[in-house]
Amino acid sequence: MKTLLLFLVTALAEIVGCYLPYLWLRKEGSAWLLVPAAASLALFAWLLTLHPTASGRVYAAYGGVYVTMAIAWLWAVDAVKPTRWDLLGAGLCLAGMAVIMFAPRAA
Repeated sequence: MKTLLLFLVTALAEIVGCYLPYLWLRKEGSAWLLVPAAASLALFAWLLTLHPTASGRVYAAYGGVYVTMAIAWLWAVDAVKPTRWDLLGAGLCLAGMAVIMFAPRAA
């Protein structure tokens, strides 16, 4: 559970770090949005270092959580209801993440 929570917070930091510059560039937001965006992306990079396994495995598994968080962001922030195909895809990504992160391994 701790690993999944860490993945969720990591994904949120990355999405916020990318969304704020989008607001600045595409929605004519303030350039000051770049300050929390940079902080959020720095937090994202730091959070990746806290994951408990090899970096390549973490990055691969993280991708599944990121996809799921992006679909949640689509719904919560962009007010676009995901289709059943969006939800199925997110579920498959989470299943892939679980296989990568929680498969039995020799010590």
